[in-house]
Amino acid sequence: MASITGVRFRGTGKIYYFSPGDRDLKIGDQVLVETARGRELGEIRMNPRQIPDDKIRHPVREIIRKATEDDLARQEQNREKEKEAFVICKKKIREHGLEMKLVDAEYTFENSKLLFYFTAEERVDFRSLVRDLASVFHTRIELRQIGVRDETRIMGGIGPCGRELCCKSWLTDFVPVSIKMAKEQSLSLNPGKISGLCGRLMCCLKNEEDTYEYLNAKMPRVGDIVTIPDGQEGYVQNINVLRQTARVVVENADEKDIAEYPAEELTFVAHRGRRKPGSRADRDRIEGRENREQRGNRGQAGRGSAEDRQAKRTLQESSEKQESDSREQRSFSDQDRRENHAKEGRRGRGNRPEGSNRMREGAGTGRRRNQNPDGGYSRGDRRGGQEKAYPDRGGQKRERAGGAGPKRYDESARGSRDPGGTNRPSANGGYSRSAYRRRQESGDEE
Repeated sequence: MASITGVRFRGTGKIYYFSPGDRDLKIGDQVLVETARGRELGEIRMNPRQIPDDKIRHPVREIIRKATEDDLARQEQNREKEKEAFVICKKKIREHGLEMKLVDAEYTFENSKLLFYFTAEERVDFRSLVRDLASVFHTRIELRQIGVRDETRIMGGIGPCGRELCCKSWLTDFVPVSIKMAKEQSLSLNPGKISGLCGRLMCCLKNEEDTYEYLNAKMPRVGDIVTIPDGQEGYVQNINVLRQTARVVVENADEKDIAEYPAEELTFVAHRGRRKPGSRADRDRIEGRENREQRGNRGQAGRGSAEDRQAKRTLQESSEKQESDSREQRSFSDQDRRENHAKEGRRGRGNRPEGSNRMREGAGTGRRRNQNPDGGYSRGDRRGGQEKAYPDRGGQKRERAGGAGPKRYDESARGSRDPGGTNRPSANGGYSRSAYRRRQESGDEE
């Protein structure tokens, strides 16, 4: 068996367990303990007790000593310094223009670290703020972003019940709370009535959940068929969980009798499926065969509307099919048109004489394909390179005029490349360059 005791720091939050040793401790004593942040001053919140060794998962540290007068005085000094640090940090936050709300400042017992707690809707880049604060306080700075529940626990307040908040007074850990708990307790789902000061669902909904589950297990649900003490059947209209009573509606011909009965006097099947009062299953059982026949007639009338819906769907499908067929015909006609254009183009090119599809160099003012502002010469030709490419030859490279090679062109022939479009005479006897080249190849040059 091991002896442990519970210690809480700063009056709120989680209780941590330590070994009291041979010391006589009671609730409310101030003690000095060793933590992960160093030595801290805490308050005993649980009397020492014996527990089995197999229930201890981690090694339990031992309490150093009871707090002395010097320890308590040092703690008070730290509280005063925390107030000053809070004001300074708030001022620095405004200077840096950060979207964050400062909640609290905390010094460790040995002043080895200064912690600031803040809330923010998004993540905040506070690295420059930390460097600025470190230059002011000359100690290690740590900023921690907390949630709205932790903020409310630190700030404190009075709850809707008129008492101090549970998270500030006695609650150690936050537990998940869902809207299902409010429904189980038949509470109004108005957020203003079931939410606490933090804006979240009240923690006390979880505290009463077990009690309401136990009481609801002994009650019929709204809409269930029950048998009252005189043997008649009816359905449950309303229930009162705390009083353990149910309001039952009994239908006799055209009359309805409503009465309230204790749950222990009613006969019902526990936890049947939830149904609304007056649902089809209930009325079938209470009203009889005549109403069922009437509902059958209404069902036959409803089948006529189903046939109309089926005809409408068939008409819609046929219209969609027609539209798809028309789209296919249009696509086929477009394809035929493109094929005809391609055939005509190939036929036209076949009838042209050799070289007629190329653009002549001295074609007056007509524009040439891929012509650039330099009269059709490539960039390498402008830089004085050894080769140039002519756009009318599909990018075929020729040797530069004046260089080595069997075929040369007179420099005056460039007059036919006049960007202005004038047809200047050339030194090739007035022929264009392509015609001159063909005459050279055929050997009939004059």
